[in-house]
Amino acid sequence: MRISTCVSCFALNIILLASMTKAENGDLVDQICKKTPFYDLCNSTLHSNPLSPKTDLKGVALIMVNNILANATETLSYIERLIKQTSDRGLEQALAFCAESYIPIVKYTLPQAADAIRQGRFGFASYCISDAVKEVSTCDKRFSGSTQSPLGDRNGFMQKLVDVASAIIKLIKD
Repeated sequence: MRISTCVSCFALNIILLASMTKAENGDLVDQICKKTPFYDLCNSTLHSNPLSPKTDLKGVALIMVNNILANATETLSYIERLIKQTSDRGLEQALAFCAESYIPIVKYTLPQAADAIRQGRFGFASYCISDAVKEVSTCDKRFSGSTQSPLGDRNGFMQKLVDVASAIIKLIKD
């Protein structure tokens, strides 16, 4: 009887400690996200990643950059699907331009940003993600008034993710 009571007390202490740690880290995520321009997006992005409660500010920045990379990779795949489906020559050319903009973002720019964060080179990480969003903006401009961009929502979402990541990196640098 006494052993089972001790085991129960031990288990209760572990559960209590785990919930306190989660609450403290949850507060960290909340504190970080309050300092970004898109609190809800930051909060949902970080809470959807199982690693975020176990990380520090640098890890949170890395999670955000990896999320931007995943988003850009999915957008590039979407662009490639649209190119295959369209018969509109002007739309195809604009999409091809966007694909050419997204390829270096996915293959080089954002992976370099992630590496820079890991190495503590936050200025370079900030430069990389800013460069990525400039490329996305250039993509949007390829669609004239008569042709509405089929990427507008995706590119807008990417811009918001970059704004959140930039705010987090700025917190690290300050």
